[in-house]
Amino acid sequence: MPELPEVETLKRELEKVVLGKKVIGVTINNPKVIKELQPKVFKSEIEDKIIKKILRKGKLLILELSSEKSLTIHLKLTGQLIYPGDGKQSRVSFKLSDGKFLDFRDQRLLGELRLIKDWHNLKFIKDLGPEPFDLTREEFREMLAKKKTKIKPLLMDQNFISGIGNLYIAESLFRAKIHPERIACSLSDKEKELLFKEIKNTLLEAIEHKGSSVDQYVQLSGEPGGYIRYLKVYDREGKPCLVCKSLIKRIELGGRGTYFCPKCQK
Repeated sequence: MPELPEVETLKRELEKVVLGKKVIGVTINNPKVIKELQPKVFKSEIEDKIIKKILRKGKLLILELSSEKSLTIHLKLTGQLIYPGDGKQSRVSFKLSDGKFLDFRDQRLLGELRLIKDWHNLKFIKDLGPEPFDLTREEFREMLAKKKTKIKPLLMDQNFISGIGNLYIAESLFRAKIHPERIACSLSDKEKELLFKEIKNTLLEAIEHKGSSVDQYVQLSGEPGGYIRYLKVYDREGKPCLVCKSLIKRIELGGRGTYFCPKCQK
């Protein structure tokens, strides 16, 4: 699933090309991705509206419209946004006032499009924990202080801390030299602060390189993200660690494949 860097990349790219444009037509090729509204209502309430603002909250994209309603886009596992699209290969296609199409594609139909009055009221949003960039290192330390959960599954919990997922947590733990099975409260203050620093640094570097295309994610142009070549442990099972040459291991943790170096990470 696209994580904070991928969704932030799309948000920044959308701001450059669709902000201020009017939606002059909506074509719905598969209504399954539209939630809570009948497709014809969804279509009628978006057409002739201007895209006034583009936001990101966790892994959710939000397009605020001139009607004071918002189009929310949750890509889930296989969702993609393409601009300019062809208006044909999409589940839903938005024709804009520049004559070009913003296409929502989703091979497995797991993504979700909503048109709502106040996106803050979505249960998904209300349940989100703070994002790493909204925290101080002291707050992060306190969040971990009494948690008796293994650090990797804890950081995967979007209600605890939002925006980061499997890939970037694995990379951050490697950079901080912390084993993914360590109990969160067992980390020293120094380890917590280093982990916090590496989480933010990893996310910033991934944003700089337009995200990681390890599954279906692509940039708005359809090009893959460039951060995959900088990954140090994710999806490198059996390959030598880039630091110590030990073989990278993979275990199941919290229902997800977890990659780490058994020598570097303690």
